Amino acid sequence: MSGGIEAEELYAAVEKAAALVGAPCARDEVLPILSAYQDTFTEGAVIFSIGGREAGELEYTVQVSAETADPYQYALAGGFVEQTDHPVTTLLSDIRSRVPVGELFIDSGVVGGFKKIYAQFIQAPQKVADIAALPSAPPALAANADYFARHGLTDIVLTGIDYQNHTMNLYFQLPAPLAGNLEDKAVRAMLREIGLPEPSDPMVAYARGSYRVYTTVGWDSPQIKRISFAPRPRRGMDLTALPVQLPAHMEQFLRGAPHTYTGELVNASAVKWTPTGEHLDLAAYYRATPQQLQVFDGNA
Repeated sequence: MSGGIEAEELYAAVEKAAALVGAPCARDEVLPILSAYQDTFTEGAVIFSIGGREAGELEYTVQVSAETADPYQYALAGGFVEQTDHPVTTLLSDIRSRVPVGELFIDSGVVGGFKKIYAQFIQAPQKVADIAALPSAPPALAANADYFARHGLTDIVLTGIDYQNHTMNLYFQLPAPLAGNLEDKAVRAMLREIGLPEPSDPMVAYARGSYRVYTTVGWDSPQIKRISFAPRPRRGMDLTALPVQLPAHMEQFLRGAPHTYTGELVNASAVKWTPTGEHLDLAAYYRATPQQLQVFDGNA
């Protein structure tokens, strides 16, 4: 183990956070995943997140050692994912063989089970062409290269590999002139050009303050399936500044989620658009490194 959190301690925190949002947390569903990765846990971030307006699910994202041989094989050995010949299964190994990965994370839901593995390369952002050239990359990435370039989406700092939905998430760090200062027309153009429904004004206004933009692509279509806009995580989120009126379970989650660091809770948010509509995802950091806290406090 790398000095990280114990599986039992983390399970207790997951259970408490799940109760806040009315999500059923079964020990025999959650603990096996945490136990399988126990020896890979680090002193890094642990994040709880919820999406949409309905209670019933809580996701937990846990940093694992960048030296972990192959996090996907842990999931396969534990029976958390099914054996398949889909290219999604080799994408992580392709990335790690060609790209300097700084951090790795696993992502699961208390109801949905094991979902994703994230690979971060914030110290060496990758270009669309570099990731698109990977043997197992979705062709949709190259198909949308012009779209990404046109909207300043050039620096990929994180990828998420979704083993349930067979999709890939691309997390773009916005350049300094755009980060926190997106124009209304720019947000609307990004949505319109990929055929998404007309957005609401409050959601667009909130998206304008984003420092990252996330997109989701797959292997079954050249279409961008989803786009999200995320402001920087912060302590003591002002709930009155959010673009929607929160249901009670979401508000109590943002105010009362468990955390191990001192001071106010660090929250994160993202406005997401899909062909079926828009919604707000919300997150709370259970653990954060001193360096991350400095950034969240605006001291780095």
